[in-house]
Amino acid sequence: MKTAGYAKIIQQQKLAVIPNWHESYITTGQASRIEAPNGQVREFYPAAYDPDDELTAQLEFALKYDGVNLLILSKIFAAMPRETIAAYILSKPTGKYARRIWYLYEMMTESRLPIDDLTQGNYVDLLDPDDYYTLPGKAVQRQRVRDNLLGDARFCPTIRRTQKITQFEQSDLAARCRQIMKDYPLELLKRALSYLYTKESKSSFEIEHIKPTATRTERFVSLLQSAEKEDFFHKTALIELQNQIVDERFRDHDYRANQNYVGESVSLHNERVHFVSPKPKDLAGLMAGMIAAHERLNDESLHPVIHAAVIAYGFVFMHPFEDGNGRIHRFLIHNILSRRGFTPAGIMFPVSAVMLKKMDEYDASLEAFSKPIMPLIDYALDDQGRMTVANDTRDFYRFIDLTTQAEALFAFIRETIEVELVEELRFLVNYDKTKRAIQEVVDMPDRMIDLFIRCCFQNHGKLSQRKREDLFKMLSDQEVAGMEDAIRQAQESDPQ
Repeated sequence: MKTAGYAKIIQQQKLAVIPNWHESYITTGQASRIEAPNGQVREFYPAAYDPDDELTAQLEFALKYDGVNLLILSKIFAAMPRETIAAYILSKPTGKYARRIWYLYEMMTESRLPIDDLTQGNYVDLLDPDDYYTLPGKAVQRQRVRDNLLGDARFCPTIRRTQKITQFEQSDLAARCRQIMKDYPLELLKRALSYLYTKESKSSFEIEHIKPTATRTERFVSLLQSAEKEDFFHKTALIELQNQIVDERFRDHDYRANQNYVGESVSLHNERVHFVSPKPKDLAGLMAGMIAAHERLNDESLHPVIHAAVIAYGFVFMHPFEDGNGRIHRFLIHNILSRRGFTPAGIMFPVSAVMLKKMDEYDASLEAFSKPIMPLIDYALDDQGRMTVANDTRDFYRFIDLTTQAEALFAFIRETIEVELVEELRFLVNYDKTKRAIQEVVDMPDRMIDLFIRCCFQNHGKLSQRKREDLFKMLSDQEVAGMEDAIRQAQESDPQ
């Protein structure tokens, strides 16, 4: 058994890359396929499929059977002599794989091969829309291809059409949310929304182990309320957004000029680094490319959650500011889903609350990118914790496969709609029912009823003796028992 396609080229050329999700092998036995739970696939092909050991033959095999991996292709093109790639293309100038390789080579290397433009032949898609999320595409006459990529040479992510994502799309989560909302009166929805804005704000801070002041929470709530009105994904708006959500002493006036990273101190002089962000010199181009991609992704043919996954996760991997990147990353999810019409007008999904509850899954969605690139980055820390990166890392951030992150975001949104939102609405219905039942026992002011319910919830459904003496001396034992019973019955009747 031997490797083929990308795996073979990586082995031959000793390329420092993240392995492709699909690995090919040539075997003397029967064709077979092994799929791992993490989405990795190992596929075995009979000897008749064995390509020539020549680099270009392996490259064509890779595109045919392993798919389009832009990061690996960028490293192959950097290592491949121009004459070799030109000779391969001239040997089959109308072949669809040769034309794709030709276009991608010139796009990635920003250099033109000594080959005349094609003048005839059908146009072919760069990415197969059955296998990848794509845009309608722009016809390029030179190679007679349709550029249906999600970005350009500055920033070009890919997302594969996996079974998981397809199932999420078919479940039509946006319609599911609207159906849930139909069962509740408008006034109750407004009350729920007020709470959800605050819950989302606090959860987004808490993910980063920050306890915000009331002022900072209110400021973030205000930003969330504006998420459906304004497009925040351009440079000026992002800087203004960062200035509003961080301590004023750490406001940035441009993208960062320092090499930053995510890590933790494990001892006085020992820092454990979890993630290294792009070099400052690469950041302006990467961010400009991402902003251009955002404008392209507004196309109605692309699912809004795919759009949100590309921009929100792409942003946090760029880490363009010294502080506030995580909160902006989660804010952008709301901003894009609202403006694309996925979120019903006036409603906000507490996605951060779900991420906080499922921190292992949220961390896994971040580490799916950060962990594989860490061994590929040559970095050093000085005694003041300042980092320098020695090797060229731009392509790791330029050509990201965000499939895992898109799957994770769909899952978080589904949980938000079907659990978090439903639980809050049910709670309010039950709460109102409880208040009415308590008022039938004692006609107290709303504020006192709210306080009584809160005190009981804090003590497993019963009013503690201390709070009874401090706050509710005016009530008889019979009245307290009747009010506690109203709370108990409401909890038992909860449909959950």
